[in-house]
Amino acid sequence: MDSWNRAIALIEEQIADGTHHRTSGTVDVARLARATLTSEHHFRRMFSVLAGMPVSEYVRRRRMTLAAPAVLSGQEPLQDIAVRFGYRSADAFSRAFRAVHGVGPVDARRAAPRLRSQPPLRFTLSVEGTQQMTYRIETLDAFTLLGRRRRLPIVQQGPNPAMTAFLDELGQKTLEDIAALSTGRPPGVLAVCTAFEEEREDGSTFDYWLAAATQSPPPDDGRQPDHGPLESLEVEAHQWLVLSSQGVEIEEIQQLWPQAYGEWFPANPYEPLDAPEMLATVHDDGGEEDHMELWLAVRPTAQSSG
Repeated sequence: MDSWNRAIALIEEQIADGTHHRTSGTVDVARLARATLTSEHHFRRMFSVLAGMPVSEYVRRRRMTLAAPAVLSGQEPLQDIAVRFGYRSADAFSRAFRAVHGVGPVDARRAAPRLRSQPPLRFTLSVEGTQQMTYRIETLDAFTLLGRRRRLPIVQQGPNPAMTAFLDELGQKTLEDIAALSTGRPPGVLAVCTAFEEEREDGSTFDYWLAAATQSPPPDDGRQPDHGPLESLEVEAHQWLVLSSQGVEIEEIQQLWPQAYGEWFPANPYEPLDAPEMLATVHDDGGEEDHMELWLAVRPTAQSSG
């Protein structure tokens, strides 16, 4: 946790550097990643899970928290405050201020509105790790995903209406056709997430697939399925972390990502790779209840490999 708290201190220093010198206090995410001994991609993903918000949103909240006293004092033009807090124009600053505080800076000066304060984050160890996590590591050769794809918005908690609509639109016959193509692991129709926007915040978009893993494409017999041609995605050979949910409820499934990034990765010498994230349904077998498996591509960290 010390390295993550150093990263938070660096954010404060970089914001303060801009405010003290009246220059843009640009936050260098690559430097933050180095402080936590991770890649920039890994840092952004881990920060979002641990903090519950993207690093860009945290930086914006901290800037607007520190900017509020300057706005309320009325002693500086808004343009000067905007530049001092890293914005090129008063309009851009006003939009950010309103997004955080719910009121624009001009109105904030005229009245006495309720404003919002974002304290500096502090990462601490807790006793939540008293229960061991069950996981497995599998190695898969390269394979092909065949299925249907739709660009959807992210919903961090609760049902995703766009995802439900996509599933209903495809219909049972299409899902059966996709399932029949499954010749590899994980088996069956997979829910696959790819091509995330960098910050992965609510409302940002990603590619959502309903697809099957196959080692070889099906023979082309000249016929087109009723639902139209399927799309394909090549997946390289990787090791995969596999975590299981307790059941198939949406809330239980959504907790798999926080468990992976908030609990498993900090405790194990692996790092995630930029690869498709796959959800497989595991049906009742041998007395086990139906549940979901999250498959994330991983590799050993440099420290663990030598």
